[in-house]
Amino acid sequence: MIEMAKVGEMPTFFFKDRNRSFMNNELAASIEYIEKEKNISRQVLLDALKTALVSACRKTFPNPDDFDIEVDPETFRIRVLEKGKEIQHAEFGRIAAQTAKQVIIQKIREAERESIFNDFYKKEGDIIMGAVHTVDKKAIIVDLGKTEAILPAREQFSKDTYRQGDSIRAYVLEVKKTARGPEIILSRVHPNLVKKLFELEVPEIHDGIVEIKSVAREAGSRSKIAVTSHDDKVDCVGSCVGVRGQRVKNIVNELGGEKIDIVRWSPDPETFIRNALSPAELSQINLITAEQRAEIIASDDQLALAIGKREQNLRLASKLTGWKLDIRSLTQRIPLGSLDGVGGKIEEALKGAGIHNIKDILKATPEELCQIPGIGPQTAEKIVASAQKAILEGGSSGNRHKDI
Repeated sequence: MIEMAKVGEMPTFFFKDRNRSFMNNELAASIEYIEKEKNISRQVLLDALKTALVSACRKTFPNPDDFDIEVDPETFRIRVLEKGKEIQHAEFGRIAAQTAKQVIIQKIREAERESIFNDFYKKEGDIIMGAVHTVDKKAIIVDLGKTEAILPAREQFSKDTYRQGDSIRAYVLEVKKTARGPEIILSRVHPNLVKKLFELEVPEIHDGIVEIKSVAREAGSRSKIAVTSHDDKVDCVGSCVGVRGQRVKNIVNELGGEKIDIVRWSPDPETFIRNALSPAELSQINLITAEQRAEIIASDDQLALAIGKREQNLRLASKLTGWKLDIRSLTQRIPLGSLDGVGGKIEEALKGAGIHNIKDILKATPEELCQIPGIGPQTAEKIVASAQKAILEGGSSGNRHKDI
């Protein structure tokens, strides 16, 4: 028979030939233990054991087609049948013992791998906490208790600095099966990391009162999130900011100082675009719906604010809204040739003097314009007045400044 001894949680078996019987209570106890503790069904174990024993039978007996194996699901007694009749075979008993051991150990490993995969597959798209195990140039290995996860270099941002033993929170990007067991890929740069952190930090989001509609992120630098409230009494932006800004501060700290803009979402594209480009104030927005594109006009003092440093504000606003944003200043929008008193020759003379747009005209006095060949006092006064009027009225279409 087969006797079982536990080493930790791993059952091991030793074969003893006792009256050449293959019935063994220890095997039964082992299978029942695995069934309960490892959550492997009894039938799966019995089927695997029978398959392995049939394979062993073919290697043991000269005419394997004459033999079959039966395993009693209640007593776990192993019977060897030759042409339907039970036989006793000591050598096969020893093989059966070893086979049972190998099958059970293998099934435990498979079950543990499957259990780990199922546990973490459910967490795909969520945030997980772990401890840094090792750090190298290619990846950080994170200890999750039951298993380890990989945080590749491409999924890290430069402000993150970790040492062995540090706690780390990351977004579960992918969980996949491999020959070595489940592989868990983490990310610290995915936009949904910001979304999930807000869900953890803001009860109104967790409860569904406030909804995050979209997220745009340049990891380690700046993020924008668009939020809306399903309760008129709850301010979506205020909920995310928290008292004295504590909620958003906690998230900023988790992300190593990454700036976060909380934008009020609107079903009206024009309003949403204005909110996304805040704090800049926009003069005019023209929506080309068929192209999902918006032509935006901003005053000279608001243009740089709307575009942002290295065009980041404009780029993130475009990602957040899903619209292609074409922005230019009010003065750049109005061609010189559209002004009263500016014909073809006058326009060439102005450009020859270094005046290329309305902004340049407004910087000059009528007396300075009179110094340009072909422009008299009356024409100069007319050009300046026309430029001032065009600025106030918004002018007509002109050259593009930034298109993202």
